[in-house]
Amino acid sequence: METIDTTLELTRQNAAALAPLTGTGLPALPWRDPHNVPLEERRSMIQRLETACAENPASADLRTCLALVHAVNYDPQQVLVSLEKALELEPKHFFAQLKLAELWYRLRALPKAEEEALKALDLAQNAREYQMARAQLQEIRKLINNSWARPTWNKSMASGAWSFVALIVVMMVVGLWR
Repeated sequence: METIDTTLELTRQNAAALAPLTGTGLPALPWRDPHNVPLEERRSMIQRLETACAENPASADLRTCLALVHAVNYDPQQVLVSLEKALELEPKHFFAQLKLAELWYRLRALPKAEEEALKALDLAQNAREYQMARAQLQEIRKLINNSWARPTWNKSMASGAWSFVALIVVMMVVGLWR
């Protein structure tokens, strides 16, 4: 997906909310290769963003940025918490919604990812946002059609379990089971 471009767009559009962090050592541009970011730098960034979120509790933009740093830190549970909090603060926050869809996509929960991507598509306010959400939705649907989704367990396994038990009982009665 377009994490770097999305982050740049988020940073440009929401410079006022991020202004308190400019003196704290946030990078001017997002990391180009998140795999090469040292652990200490990730922890420091998370700490600074959590402090900024505590100082600005109504900022969905800061929560979204915090989610992105947690994603670089490979912590999907914290990404989910941060994005849900951002959407709770501002339900029409496009980037938080788009990143939530991306999280579910990366976790291969594709039906949930599709649902969240559709919400992001509805929140798009310009051609660029619409294009990003549409591309994400197309990728999700392509994976769904290629059967890469985790199966949804919406059917009871009781009939299969009872059949297995009945088979064992029949085998024991017939004497095949020893």
